[in-house]
Amino acid sequence: MGGGGSSTRRVTFEADENENITVVKGVRLSDSVIDRMKEPSSPSGRLQSQQRSASGSADDEELKKRIAEELALERARRDSEAQKRRLFSKLLERERISANEHLARAILRERAATEEERQKAQRF
Repeated sequence: MGGGGSSTRRVTFEADENENITVVKGVRLSDSVIDRMKEPSSPSGRLQSQQRSASGSADDEELKKRIAEELALERARRDSEAQKRRLFSKLLERERISANEHLARAILRERAATEEERQKAQRF
């Protein structure tokens, strides 16, 4: 594998279940080798690559559609959560106002009761 490195590399070879494809793991390929591998070697190979590119554009459209749907769902979920937070915030504000009113009434009742007791004590 050339170079000045003395490291060992692990290369494994595997075959698929039909023994049609050999899988080589651990080997680096240059871009030119990969490009040559992608080139169709026969007319039927060219036809298959054209069909793949045509279906690829359909797949791209389907993928774009799915992504748009997922984004719309995510946006709707965020909007729903924001609305829940706003409603909860309003509910808490109403509860706070109500609690303050009850507290104010209780304070007034206590003051009235205290004043009444003070007046009774003055009479005796």
